[in-house]
Amino acid sequence: MDEMVTDMRNRFMVAVAFAVPILLWSRIGRDVLGFQVAVPFGLAEEVWGLLLSIPVVFWASSIFFSGAVRALRARTLDMMVLVAVAIGAGWLYSVIVTLTGGGEVFYEAAAVLAAFVLLGHWFEMRARGGANEAIRTLLDLAPPRAVVLRDGGELEIPTAEVVVGDVLVIRPGTKIAVDGTVLDGESEVDESMVTGESLPVHKGPGDEVTGATINRDGTLRIRATKVGSDTALAQIVALVQEAQNSKAPGQRLADRAAFWLVFVALIGGALTLLGWTIFGDRSFGAAVLFAITVVVVTCPDALGLATPTAIMVGSGLGARRGILFKSAIALEASARIDTVVVDKTGTLTKGEPQVTDVAVSDWPERELLSLAAAVEKDSEHPLAKAIVAHARGAGADPRVAGGFTSIAGHGASAIVDGHTVLVGNLRLMEREGVLLGTLAAERDAFASTGRTAVVVAIDGQAAGVIAIADAIRDTSALAVSELRSAGIRVVMLTGDNRATADRIASQLGLSEVIAEVLPGDKADQVRRLQSEGARVAMVGDGVNDAPALAQADLGVAIGAGTDVAIETADVVLMRSDPLDVPTALTIGRGTLRKMRQNLGWAVGYNAIALPIAAGLFVPSFGLMLRPEIAALTMSGSSFIVAVNALALKRLRLPSAQRRPEE
Repeated sequence: MDEMVTDMRNRFMVAVAFAVPILLWSRIGRDVLGFQVAVPFGLAEEVWGLLLSIPVVFWASSIFFSGAVRALRARTLDMMVLVAVAIGAGWLYSVIVTLTGGGEVFYEAAAVLAAFVLLGHWFEMRARGGANEAIRTLLDLAPPRAVVLRDGGELEIPTAEVVVGDVLVIRPGTKIAVDGTVLDGESEVDESMVTGESLPVHKGPGDEVTGATINRDGTLRIRATKVGSDTALAQIVALVQEAQNSKAPGQRLADRAAFWLVFVALIGGALTLLGWTIFGDRSFGAAVLFAITVVVVTCPDALGLATPTAIMVGSGLGARRGILFKSAIALEASARIDTVVVDKTGTLTKGEPQVTDVAVSDWPERELLSLAAAVEKDSEHPLAKAIVAHARGAGADPRVAGGFTSIAGHGASAIVDGHTVLVGNLRLMEREGVLLGTLAAERDAFASTGRTAVVVAIDGQAAGVIAIADAIRDTSALAVSELRSAGIRVVMLTGDNRATADRIASQLGLSEVIAEVLPGDKADQVRRLQSEGARVAMVGDGVNDAPALAQADLGVAIGAGTDVAIETADVVLMRSDPLDVPTALTIGRGTLRKMRQNLGWAVGYNAIALPIAAGLFVPSFGLMLRPEIAALTMSGSSFIVAVNALALKRLRLPSAQRRPEE
């Protein structure tokens, strides 16, 4: 891209260097600018213009002629054809006049036209380069070298030479070169460059790490699992590039419009020439000037640039926030969504159990938690881990337990500080003859709202009930609120029981809940909403969400979800944050708005400029455009379109607001 920008700049500078003297020694320079210097070497003015125009036409403008040939071979019409016709017609007519010795020449028009069009292309390429900054930034994240263990020692090699199975040494403050699994060591890893998550993530043995993230404070040894194009970073870059290079429906419409606009321009130019020649009161040279101006001013540069720049900026804006649009179609589809169906487990919730409430009888809560955690600390059961984590978080560190007994399907028991402690379900208490007493109502209340009630008994007496449920993500409530504020209907879809679903929904302020849905029926629920006229986005993370993601108008996968969900989805949220759902839809709406603004400007510009260029207002108002002025306005129109698209970077996004943890 940089080489193309440099080449376009050089062509523009050459065109300007020769166009200026051509203009000065032309009729415009003499009559309008008052330039009265004699032509060098005693040459005729027309011959001098011809000589100076040769580098402009045969080198600086060669890209237009070669582009026109490619377009015609492909049996299509584009702006290259228009520019080539305008420059070529003006220059060839002038050469014929010069050789035959009579009439007005337009070397200055051809040269200035070439300079302005090249200037417009240079600005467009720079704008595209600015929009493509996200990809360059992502590519620069990967470290160029890595330290691996080979032949019993450390060896620093280029990252490209790392192979799957290599053991890498990651020291504090350095970037992780490839995706891998931690073998040894613990550290905090900054994943913000890839996922957008601001808080460092703790990593220890067995944890997965992503290439290009930064190891903060400890030394890690990792085994490479994905290298090269298989790494998460490379896949992110590929997705962004695919999105930026793909064509949205709006872009395909613009391409068709550009084709017909070129056709109209060529026919309009021909009719203008014939009209002024047959019915006009001006010379043939003036008729040629009008015709060339029509062709120039109708160049669909702005129309062709209207949607690609908006798509580039929009997809780049999402990528910097960990939101990956897989295609331009997905980006445009996100703007039209009016209903969001959200899976509960793993999407609105973390998909892992967490203690929500603790009810006690005669024992202090911290004491109860310490005794219960002592029984559960060596268990691998998710509920046991939740109790231990909550106890430690409450400052009730587990004590030493003895005589541990696991009771399958019921719970566990142990001796802690001389007390016999039972931790388990109601069936365990009934088997051991433990009466719940006043705690029975608490236990029933927890169970009725879909929470798992774990009873703790000490020395044969019920001492407390611990309620455990799937933890709601910190930003879920804010995400629901943002979606509703944007006028979007939010529906929670889950296979969980009605009580659990209603509890989560009430906490999030959701009124529409579809519960107890079998995995295979989720797509049917999405199809039902679509049959009612809704444009549906499905947000999910699991294998059982994949059919629904495919059925929806827009499939959105939580980045921490399964590979099949991510592959099926149209949009991937890398940091698994529900608040990124309204952010993605906001980016889509902003991008579509810019596309419409740009298309409106491009079409409106041509509608106004075309009759002026054709000289229709000359008899009444003396108003017309010359080719060089038409080129300037056309380039200015393209520049405005590019700048308007880049203004999308200032879009106000929900994820930029204050988050609960902040």
